[in-house]
Amino acid sequence: MHSTLFLGIMISAVTAQAAGRPNIVVFYTDDHGYADLSCQGVFEDVRTPNVDALAARGVRALHGYSTAPQCVPSRAGLMVGRFQSRFGVESNGSSLDGFNREITIAQRLQQAGYITAQFGKWHLGPSSAITKHGFQHVYAQNSQAPFFANITLNGEDRPMSTLRPEMYHIDACSHAAASLINRYPDKPLFLYIAYRAPHVPLDAPQHYLDRFPGEMPHRRRQALAMLSAVDDGVGLVMRALKDKGLRENTLVFYIGDNGAPLKIYKEDAPGGGPGWDGSLNDPLNGEKGMLTEGGIHTPYVVCWPSKIPAGQEYPHAITALDVAATATAVAGIKTDPGDMDGVNLVPYLSGENRAAPHSVLMWRWVSQSAIREGQWKLLRGGDREYLFNLESDLEEQHNLAARYPEITDRLRKRLAAWAEELSPPGLAKTRSDGGAWDSYFDYYLDGKPPSRTPQKTNRPARPTPSLALNSAWQVRNGTLDEVDHGIQITANGEEARQMPFLARSGLQLAGPVTAHVVLRSTENGPLSFSWRTSKDKVFNEESRISRTLEQSTDWKTIDITLPAESTLIHIRLQVPRGVTTIKSLELRPAGGQSVTLLK
Repeated sequence: MHSTLFLGIMISAVTAQAAGRPNIVVFYTDDHGYADLSCQGVFEDVRTPNVDALAARGVRALHGYSTAPQCVPSRAGLMVGRFQSRFGVESNGSSLDGFNREITIAQRLQQAGYITAQFGKWHLGPSSAITKHGFQHVYAQNSQAPFFANITLNGEDRPMSTLRPEMYHIDACSHAAASLINRYPDKPLFLYIAYRAPHVPLDAPQHYLDRFPGEMPHRRRQALAMLSAVDDGVGLVMRALKDKGLRENTLVFYIGDNGAPLKIYKEDAPGGGPGWDGSLNDPLNGEKGMLTEGGIHTPYVVCWPSKIPAGQEYPHAITALDVAATATAVAGIKTDPGDMDGVNLVPYLSGENRAAPHSVLMWRWVSQSAIREGQWKLLRGGDREYLFNLESDLEEQHNLAARYPEITDRLRKRLAAWAEELSPPGLAKTRSDGGAWDSYFDYYLDGKPPSRTPQKTNRPARPTPSLALNSAWQVRNGTLDEVDHGIQITANGEEARQMPFLARSGLQLAGPVTAHVVLRSTENGPLSFSWRTSKDKVFNEESRISRTLEQSTDWKTIDITLPAESTLIHIRLQVPRGVTTIKSLELRPAGGQSVTLLK
């Protein structure tokens, strides 16, 4: 055959193959309780018509699972397609070195010719490095603060750098995703749209809040409003696909990263900072931070009109790990044994294979572990052990471990054998998860009353603390509240140009001074110490040290040495926008008495 003719035939074949491959869209929500899709049929106050339409045209999974009850590990598992503790990402505080060595689904798809794009919350390292994990386009807005992006809101290329928000973060991610669909109508797309909703800080604009009038907790209204914005975004993306004739050949996943954080009491605290996010897990037991159903059994919808029959309520257990395995299979990407822990769901959801996709699902998170085999689930927390029949007791109210010791023993052995494959190996028992089984397990699984009386809902905001906080400290560009764990700084409105900071003057600390701070923040951003010595009339730029503080619900401990060569007299601690909670702050001089934030 003539070489030119042969080359032409090959190019045509490759083009035809590319045209036949589906677009893949993953909508990933954040701290989204099982109850909060209207198609779940649990509550009447939630309204998600666009997600409901996805379920009506595809599959609503009755038993869809995340891989962890927390943000970072669940996202790592989703992106790689392997259980995250195989590469050391056990919890939010884990090193990401293992993740950085893994091949993500975005990398596999990009190498296969897909246009890949990430929108919203990343939470797997610096947003500026997302392109290193296979995403060609990035629009990482998850709040109203500046964020990293290499495309504009309208899908046009720009250098990777910080970009100021133009729209509410949920709306902006949806708009940017739709723009890329319009930009690439003739190329296969992989869009990962990770909305930071309804995760705190609760920040729904008024026009979304107005959709939910009537009496209800403030935080419930905020959650419903944020999820309504997500639902609008799903509708916008689906319309963009339809307008380009791509809807029928697009595989769509809609999954929650973990259950809602209820904090046991569902306290309707003022503001939108840490605490209950307003979402609900009913009828499931437990919440974020637990391997009960309420912590890992999440909303899960799959839709591919040209391949998967509509209107299904799928009865078998599936997992977020199946996304990567399904995506690689439908894209025609070859993988090796051990590359994926999930399965290609298409033969199962299409009806070609009537068996259950998984004989067993297993989890380990810090001091908890669990295994589900058919209707049986074994849950371990420290030394506590529970056996549930989820077919008759999805609410996990009846511990059958003593009644069925042979089933308990068999499941424990299988779980323990699997855990030996993880990093580090074994079933952890240490109380390194904040003692979840002391409070959460007591309440949710052992039926003990809460350890304290919940606060009344809709109470007025607390005044600035006068007892716990040393009055010599002052806050600027934000407001200060006393909370259970310390003090909470809430930044002024997003339009404010200055970051919030704590300040204290009148000090006499011999340099160098070590600053020891334990805190957490709802936003990514710089944590900076600035200081002035007895020789300085003003704050100088060289007398400033910054660290990056990642958004997290876990406490972060940071030690920074301030290399003051003379007596330090004035200090400022700048924190990210959003809500920052400081559990403790201590300034330790080279000699003499330390200075603390709290009395």
